[in-house]
Amino acid sequence: MSENMPKYDPKMSSEEALKIFNVQIAKGLSSSEAQSRLATYGENTLEIKKESLFRKFFSYFWGPIPWMIEIAAFLSALLEKWPDFIVILAMLIINGILGFFQEYKAGNAIEALRKKLALRSRVLRDGTWKEIEAKNLVPGDIIQIKLGNIIPADIKLISGEYISVDQSALTGESLPVDKKLAEDAYSGTIVKQGEMIGLVTSTGIHTFFGKTAQLVEKAKASSHFQEVVMKIGRFLIISTLTICALILSVSLYRLELTHTIHESLGKIIIFILVLVIAGIPIALPAVLSATLAIGANKLAQLKAIVSKLTSIEELASMDILCSDKTGTLTKNQLTVGEIHLFTAKNNNEILFDAALASNIEGNDAIDSAIIEKVSNPEELKKYQKKKFIPFDPSIKRTEATVITPDGKTIILSKGAPQVILTLCAPSKELEQKVQEAITTCASKGYRTLGVARKENDHWNYLGIIPLFDPPRDDTKQTMQHVQNMGVQIKMVTGDHVAIAQELAKNLDMKSNILPVKHLLEENHTTADLEEKIEKADGFAEVFPEHKFNIVKTLQDKKHIVGMTGDGVNDAPALKQADVGIAVSGATDAAKEAADLILTEPGLLVISHAIEEARKIFGRMKSYAMYRITETCRLLLFLGASMMAFNDHPLTAIMIIVIALLNDIPIMMIAYDHMRTHSKPVLWNMKEVLTISIGLAVVGVVSTFGLYWIGDRIWFAAIEDPTTKFYYLRTLAFMGILCGGNLTIYLTRNVGAIWQKPLPEWKFFLSTIVSLTIGTIVAVYGLGTTDFMGIGWKYVAYSWIYILIWFFICMLVKEALYRTIGYDKKRYYEEFLEKTAEKIHLN
Repeated sequence: MSENMPKYDPKMSSEEALKIFNVQIAKGLSSSEAQSRLATYGENTLEIKKESLFRKFFSYFWGPIPWMIEIAAFLSALLEKWPDFIVILAMLIINGILGFFQEYKAGNAIEALRKKLALRSRVLRDGTWKEIEAKNLVPGDIIQIKLGNIIPADIKLISGEYISVDQSALTGESLPVDKKLAEDAYSGTIVKQGEMIGLVTSTGIHTFFGKTAQLVEKAKASSHFQEVVMKIGRFLIISTLTICALILSVSLYRLELTHTIHESLGKIIIFILVLVIAGIPIALPAVLSATLAIGANKLAQLKAIVSKLTSIEELASMDILCSDKTGTLTKNQLTVGEIHLFTAKNNNEILFDAALASNIEGNDAIDSAIIEKVSNPEELKKYQKKKFIPFDPSIKRTEATVITPDGKTIILSKGAPQVILTLCAPSKELEQKVQEAITTCASKGYRTLGVARKENDHWNYLGIIPLFDPPRDDTKQTMQHVQNMGVQIKMVTGDHVAIAQELAKNLDMKSNILPVKHLLEENHTTADLEEKIEKADGFAEVFPEHKFNIVKTLQDKKHIVGMTGDGVNDAPALKQADVGIAVSGATDAAKEAADLILTEPGLLVISHAIEEARKIFGRMKSYAMYRITETCRLLLFLGASMMAFNDHPLTAIMIIVIALLNDIPIMMIAYDHMRTHSKPVLWNMKEVLTISIGLAVVGVVSTFGLYWIGDRIWFAAIEDPTTKFYYLRTLAFMGILCGGNLTIYLTRNVGAIWQKPLPEWKFFLSTIVSLTIGTIVAVYGLGTTDFMGIGWKYVAYSWIYILIWFFICMLVKEALYRTIGYDKKRYYEEFLEKTAEKIHLN
């Protein structure tokens, strides 16, 4: 595709570049020509080498765990234990298929989310500016770039004043680089200041960036939750290996005493290998990935796209949300209020001049509000804009050099009233008027915009335009809901402190709003500063660099902090925050830095995202507690049994069947219904280990009880001790598998099993399928002495016993929660409160 690429040289002038790409600056490419070039040069994307599905599938048969299963299968075949060989081989294949399927599903989910995050670009085609996906750009396209954009392709700057770009991703330069007319700007760099028009010279893999890196690449740091889960994995591995070493030692000692033939040594090795396989949490990564990916898809349906899966846990734990005012708490639909005139003759004069100092073709909310109020907008076209400097956060104003219809040149500026005041060499009287106007407007919750005109080298302050951005209709109610979930909301705004206080009053927020600029400049001790920031209800007159300091200070006080933002300068704060949230309409740079990207404005989206994140966290905790319980139950039972019996109470094939059937409900846990906690959820290892080990011990006692009943009552009349022992092993299998499968219903909540929300139907059905298969296998066996069937009668008796102990385990669990100080009554109250709030919100 690259053979036909025009031979572009960066040294070319803008006119030469336009000529070789055969495009007119006023019209851009035609749609048909763009399609033709897209077919010739390919999409503006980077080639991502994907591992083939065949290779990925076979990777599940290579590694320490698969090797153990394969060795066990090989030894079974060597000893001609064909039933064992078939079941072990089935375990190997099923584990591989399940792992591959879960990763494939998670990968598809992430790919779908990435498509929703596709960069977009403003392009001139057929003489009209339109917005398209950046991947559809072609060489020769004319595009507009402005503050906050990630430049989507290599371009030559052909119109405009200047831009400042962050090239650190390409060159490592820490400071932005200024780019002027006729210079090149590169794909992947970020516009920090300015606005210009560019000609696309290279796309996709032909760009400078495409040769070195991918445009969207996220670092995947481990979250707190992942680290805890890995610690649990290590705990289970160490426990498994310890019990295996004990069993191996005792078995070898008995083997030496009895001088058993070498076949017994092979059986011992197979048994140990299978026990290691069953004890080590093989399914943990697959369950983690699937639960997070499915949860991320649910969040996307709620208009919150997760760019980093592990941030879901941070969202569930978040206890402070620093929320932007504009667009999140308010409608971001500015309305012009009562104008304060200084030198302007009437309202239309100041509105007309303010419109000339605006980007008429842009989508800026302030510009749109002003232009909408101009009584004669058609007259604006008669004025020629010679030069325009867009709003820059560092100078807080716009400036336009305009030629009037009679050929006169004037300069117009609009921006922060104090900044406009400094242009005008003000008198004390003017300063007082400006301050009075600001105070009056602020008391009504208005923003203020100063407008000035420069004629004959003298600036005249025309007046102040008040702008009002009303609260969103749902903000007050949603804020109360979020605060009831234990999340403190701190307003963050660049507006005057009086404006923030007026909005806080309207939203029933507390009014301790601090002007952060002065706060950080005052001589506070670190402790005093941290206390003031922690106790503040919001921050006003905030510059982007202050957001980073606010987040860092709150994190130093051990808070899990969320921060919303939309601008390129918000990126450091979004990156630093535990949960960086790019609000609807955010710049590309803000989206890249954020963990969560909102596709709909308002606080309600964040509220729903918090609820869903806490449900996802609950599923993960439920799985972790279940896995610890069942691994400890199996290991404790086998370890204790070695001290009491002369043979293993479970055979290798039984352990394999238990492991396989346990995987069925585990894979559906990602869909289970879960209550939404009313407070931020934190990883409480005291709770997890106390409940898990407590249930494991009770489970071991119940399994020994079933074994004892079979030995002394049900099978007491059987004279052949070998046959009797085979039956008892099947009873032990029933106790471990069926009792274990039911444990998942104990770890999913803190109260009774009938406590709402009830299990999700797919999760419930998967458990029923697993228990049904286990029951049938226990009735009929597998046609080998290693797994003999005991018939429907004794299986029915066993089920009655197992269900009785299931309810005993439930009571033990509730007692353990009371022991560690969990308020069961409060649990019910929280559920009722949550249900009532949901009904009210809907």
